[in-house]
Amino acid sequence: MLTLGIESSCDETACAVVEGERTVRSSVVASQHDLHAMFGGVVPEIASRAHAERILPIVEQAMGEAGVRREDLSLIAVGHRPGRIGSLLIGLTAAKALAWSWALPLVGVDHVHAHLHAADLGRDAPPEFPALGLVVSGGHTSIYRAAAPGELARLGATIDDAIGEAFDKAASILGLPQPGGPAIDALSAEDGADDRAFDFPVSRLGKGSLDLSFSGLKTALLYEVRGRPQPRRVPGKPELRADAPPVLTAERRRDIAASFQRAAVRAIIVKLGRALDASSGVRTLIAGGGVCANTRLRRELESFASERGLELRLPPMVYCVDNAAMIAGLGRALHERGERAGLDLRAVPTTSA
Repeated sequence: MLTLGIESSCDETACAVVEGERTVRSSVVASQHDLHAMFGGVVPEIASRAHAERILPIVEQAMGEAGVRREDLSLIAVGHRPGRIGSLLIGLTAAKALAWSWALPLVGVDHVHAHLHAADLGRDAPPEFPALGLVVSGGHTSIYRAAAPGELARLGATIDDAIGEAFDKAASILGLPQPGGPAIDALSAEDGADDRAFDFPVSRLGKGSLDLSFSGLKTALLYEVRGRPQPRRVPGKPELRADAPPVLTAERRRDIAASFQRAAVRAIIVKLGRALDASSGVRTLIAGGGVCANTRLRRELESFASERGLELRLPPMVYCVDNAAMIAGLGRALHERGERAGLDLRAVPTTSA
């Protein structure tokens, strides 16, 4: 039972062939980082054009690496939500065309939900449910209660920046290269890095809230780097000026990065603790998304799961980033439960839950 998965929600063009729900026969990802680097973020028009140029060669490569022909496939799964609408449309159009021309069934997959399935890839057996799910990426930071693969109820989510976006903005303020998450992680791991040098805020919101916020943390870092604005009255209008901050030496930049990372990860752990306390019967903690590659987050999730008696499922590093293997694997699980999509399947920029 081989599934061809297609993913194009943002700036990675990806295709994979997966056997069953967990055995990856091939996974090809074409990144666009170099195309967008000079702009400091993803440019939608450039992303869509690159997807259109790459999608069919990537499909051919994935099938070639898996050693399969179209006759060997039994399903096509495609990420159709959420994401940048232009990017989604390229992958969805390709999936529809292949499903029609090859007479294969089609299933649509929620990209965010698929990030949790990435932790299942390469394993011999599924996790125990119910489970607590954490998705941490550039565009999403959400906590779920999972009854089965793809059967999710969202418990909380960020009310402003996603954690990956916060890392990217922090890196930009610190003058670090993009993507920001790996840059901050590497700087925080340098010898002598002091993650307690700056007491950055850990957002908790209301008592018992399972939502997250990273905008205050980002602002606190901005003030440490560029100075804290102070009011100064000028005849006729108010004006802000900033007290001159200390020189941003290499050591200060390193310690700010480490302190920022500690506070950001701590906010995640606090909310996971609240979510677990409010949920009964949870046996497993599943995490997914690009920020799962962060070394500190992985360590703290391991400690949290051990302390709370949970099995922890983290995706291998290669499946933390956007990929089509997670789309194919979850697509197979959804298909086995009877889900089908027609050629009228729509690209939707928002997640279902």
